[in-house]
Amino acid sequence: MLAFTAGRLLTPTDAVEHPVMLVDEGRIVEIFTQRSRQLPAGASAFDFGDGVIAPGYLDLHIHGSAGFDVMDDAPEALPAIEQKLARHGVTGYFPTTVTAAMDATLHALERLAEAIEKRERGRLANLDGNGRAVPLGIHLEGPFLSHARRGVHAPENLLAPTVNLFEKFWQAARGRIRMMTIAPELENVLEVIAEAGRRGVCVSLGHSDADFAAAERGIEAGALHATHTFNAMRPLDHRSPGILGAVLTDRRVSADIIADGVHLDPAIVKLVANAKGPRQTVLITDATSATGMPDGHYHLGSLAVEVRDGKCMADGKLAGSILTMDVAVRNLARFAEWDLGQAVAAASSNPARVAQIAGKGVLAAGADADFAVLNAQGEVLQTFIGGMECVG
Repeated sequence: MLAFTAGRLLTPTDAVEHPVMLVDEGRIVEIFTQRSRQLPAGASAFDFGDGVIAPGYLDLHIHGSAGFDVMDDAPEALPAIEQKLARHGVTGYFPTTVTAAMDATLHALERLAEAIEKRERGRLANLDGNGRAVPLGIHLEGPFLSHARRGVHAPENLLAPTVNLFEKFWQAARGRIRMMTIAPELENVLEVIAEAGRRGVCVSLGHSDADFAAAERGIEAGALHATHTFNAMRPLDHRSPGILGAVLTDRRVSADIIADGVHLDPAIVKLVANAKGPRQTVLITDATSATGMPDGHYHLGSLAVEVRDGKCMADGKLAGSILTMDVAVRNLARFAEWDLGQAVAAASSNPARVAQIAGKGVLAAGADADFAVLNAQGEVLQTFIGGMECVG
């Protein structure tokens, strides 16, 4: 039995002052206050002083980090990315594909599925104590995107959505696709959205030039989330509200944002946060292989990108980010004038709920003991996965 104590604990929707969190075999057994009773006899105690224990962050949209892309074949790619994620408080993530040739996409899905299954086998055998963030499912970003709002996704590899094509991706990923970004205005898209939803996929509206009516049809079909809201979307117009009008006003829809101060002006971060509220606002990084690296040339899938002055660019367009989730949390708190608990929820319990990730993103009895220790400013001091400290 492990006992973790600190100045405060964020569940994240509630705060516990001077908490004790008991952990056994990788799961939280109980949370109580230090004043209510003594630690159990024989428990190994870890005291974080005046630190804040918060749920481990979940990143639903990340392409890479530490010089590697999730679509890279190199065996060291995912471990390097996962170590970097853990250093910034991320305990679970969705490796995110970028639109590529069909063979490359299928190969990447097969390899990512194997990586997910390998980590699952390791955890079941108690052999996976390596302190790296855990891949929890795959985010398929493309190829079912709008040509008009494709961003840097290769136009020659965009495809019209069909159930048969989705099935091909699903089989390659061995059912590990947990999120899919799709443009709701495309032909035959509604049956693909519905089928993906039936399989438990979080279907997300994005890279879209949809008008308001087309976006609402997609929502009715089961697309209840939005990908990097405002980015790669038809602009909001006061007489033709388009997809953003639907995303911001439909209460069924949650929305994720890249809160790096580059993709969205701080005022727009606040606008989205006010529109969607503390339960339906989700933070993502959309981080690329350049994250954590010096300025220079890197890649997003097979696309060459350049990082300079805090921006990741390709052909004059933003191409993902170099954002880390801990910075996103602090930015959201500052931009939206939210407290730390609300900002932490946008990186933990909210993505877990949106993507239906059981046992993650919350600190409560029965949940996985995945957590970060923060200082009062929200900076990550330590990260734990299954109650084991991440080092390196």
